[in-house]
Amino acid sequence: MPHYDLVIVGTGSGNSILDPRFADWKVAIVEKGVFGGTCLNVGCIPTKMFVHTADMAAAPAASARLGVDAELRGVRWREVRDRIFGRIDPIAEGGREYRMRHADNANVTVYQGEGRFTGRKEMSVSLAEGTETVTADRFVLAAGGRPTLPAVPGLAEVGYHTSDTVMRIEELPASAIVLGSGFVAAELAHVFASFGVEVTMIARSGALLRAEDEDVSSRFTELAANRFDVRLNRDTLAARRTEGGVALDLNGPTGQETVEGDLLLVATGRRPNSDLLDVAATGVSTAATGHVLVDEYQTTAVEGIYALGDLSSPHELKHVANHEARVVQHNLLHPDERVAADHRFVPHAVFSSPQIASVGLTERQAIARGVRYVTATQDYAGIAYGWAMEDTSGFAKLLADPVTGQLVGAHIIGPQASTLIQPVIQAMSFGLDARDMARGQYWIHPAMPELLENALLNLPLDPPTEMP
Repeated sequence: MPHYDLVIVGTGSGNSILDPRFADWKVAIVEKGVFGGTCLNVGCIPTKMFVHTADMAAAPAASARLGVDAELRGVRWREVRDRIFGRIDPIAEGGREYRMRHADNANVTVYQGEGRFTGRKEMSVSLAEGTETVTADRFVLAAGGRPTLPAVPGLAEVGYHTSDTVMRIEELPASAIVLGSGFVAAELAHVFASFGVEVTMIARSGALLRAEDEDVSSRFTELAANRFDVRLNRDTLAARRTEGGVALDLNGPTGQETVEGDLLLVATGRRPNSDLLDVAATGVSTAATGHVLVDEYQTTAVEGIYALGDLSSPHELKHVANHEARVVQHNLLHPDERVAADHRFVPHAVFSSPQIASVGLTERQAIARGVRYVTATQDYAGIAYGWAMEDTSGFAKLLADPVTGQLVGAHIIGPQASTLIQPVIQAMSFGLDARDMARGQYWIHPAMPELLENALLNLPLDPPTEMP
């Protein structure tokens, strides 16, 4: 039974922990699937490569209002798909080859198989040639998550797709049903609709992207209903095969109904892989959601066992996992000088159309927590670059403490939202208040960041207190 100084389970952000400072450690890496984790293989990177292509495909339809007559003549799906995965797959394979064969990794053993704890700091790994049991002084659990499936009768028999599989289909369907209303559903619905697929979105609640600020969610739902067949407040009763594809039987505000499509994408959420690891067998605790419980140092209830990324973080974002990996790396190397993870201002973006970006509290959260705030909204239509784009639907919404001017939340829906929000993240992270942010720097005119400048100036802050 081999014993290691460190075992890392998962090769997403966990794979970035090892560097030359671990050269004298005996290390093992356990990976049950493809190297690189969710983000590289089935998540943020391939989806954004598809989204960018979708934005290009959607541009001709949006150009008429600017006086430009353009036409989409077609989308070569297989060429698009193969270009994207022709870049991603070699990176994943190169990561595996580097760990297994590169001289710099002479101290690293790679186990290509599924690991499951069988005792305290003891893990059994199912390999092609049999089972190997390993022990270690330290474990880093970075095994990510996977799509969840709703309990819909007949779903297992209809041939559904998830985000793990839908990007590699052979042909574009004529029509698609997207079961779900979160960010995965919103992004992939945009991709398929831009490529000419008739999309039907099914939501259990009364709005799409309901975790966003209510104003943003409401606006996105309104805009999505102009592009897709959006069915809100629907319970899915059953799934069944049809001659041409898939049918879902629904129950909604007006009774029962049926929707049909050539393809079914199930995008109803994700869950951490803690159950696949059987973390309870080693003494690690989990939340009701299945997330491994960690403290501010990313340590679990078991000394020497760390967890990071989607396995332990409800944020389930790659930039969060990367931050946590750096924290774990430091704490492994410097156990007497540990650092804490910083989750104060975690931003996220939804790369649909329009884009959405957010950081800090929504208005609903601020009210629930009793946080004092004032708010201001600035439309794209009210800035010069917004005139250039003829954007009449996008806006930025800021929340700030009325006394200190410290920003407590920001939400943008519109072109380049994921880029525009970065100055707000910086201001919140470094304590720059709204007054100084608005007037203490130049804002390029006429550029899109004026959206934020005007929103900052619109905040009804209390008059600054004058020094006696």
